[in-house]
Amino acid sequence: MNLREILTDIHVLETELLDFERKYGIRSETFYAAYVNGEEPEDDNWVLDFGEWASVYRTWLARQAEYRNEVQRLQPQVPSLAGLIRVAV
Repeated sequence: MNLREILTDIHVLETELLDFERKYGIRSETFYAAYVNGEEPEDDNWVLDFGEWASVYRTWLARQAEYRNEVQRLQPQVPSLAGLIRVAV
């Protein structure tokens, strides 16, 4: 994926995360920390959402890392912000 594609994916994932955060009233990082520590949903109706939410959050974390790696890879070739913008466009 190029820089633009990664950023687009991040934005789509963030929209999905915001939907879950609004629905359940907590930030994704708070949810995910509890989820990976084995906390079970109190309501059976939450089970599918929690699985999807965790998956979206893991993908978002991976895309964030990909974005940072791609910027670091490109910076020696285009050391300015304007150069990064030209590459991304």
